[in-house]
Amino acid sequence: MENTPVILLLLCALSLAEEVKCQEQPQPCLSDIHSVLREHSVKLAEDRLMIEQLQTLNQGQAAQLKTLLAELEKQTCEVGTVTDQQAGQVAFSASLRSSDITLGPFKAHTPLVYKYVVSNIGSAYNPTTGVFTAPVRGAYHFEFYFGAHGGAHGTAAGLMKNGELIFAAYEQQPGGFGTAANGATLLLEAGDVVFMRLWENSIIFDNENRHSTFSGHLLFTM
Repeated sequence: MENTPVILLLLCALSLAEEVKCQEQPQPCLSDIHSVLREHSVKLAEDRLMIEQLQTLNQGQAAQLKTLLAELEKQTCEVGTVTDQQAGQVAFSASLRSSDITLGPFKAHTPLVYKYVVSNIGSAYNPTTGVFTAPVRGAYHFEFYFGAHGGAHGTAAGLMKNGELIFAAYEQQPGGFGTAANGATLLLEAGDVVFMRLWENSIIFDNENRHSTFSGHLLFTM
């Protein structure tokens, strides 16, 4: 039993050494944990801000895309209209009125406005002003007819191109009812205007039968 104290001493020494070794191992402290949590919080806040910015950007891009699509749709419609016009789809026909009316006599030449529109393909005729505006360069054909009552005043009207007289028609008789007509084929540039003008001291008549008419259409582009 003489060696027992020595063995105990050795065991105690080993235990002490192990304890010292454990104490020397680095251990996480509370401040380190708080630091890590703060870093994660900051990163999370940055991520949320980035997500919000992306959402705002997406909303803005969606609005811009919607506006762009609307503009493209509008341009498509406009191109379609121009394509129709270039394909020869320009034509109109209108009467002076759709009820009894006698215009004139006037002291000066007066533009006629044919307000009762039967057709206006291509929308080149303006029923508010009575003016046809050529949408494209080409050959156009126009015709006009009018009714006249017998009496002291005759009916005279002319087809005008940019203010220049092209053709005219005239009708006058002592009594009863008469008609007159004329027409022309014109080479028009885009933007040229064509309209009808009533002569001074003349009258023109129309009713529900639509005797007084103005018509035109594009024959072909050039």
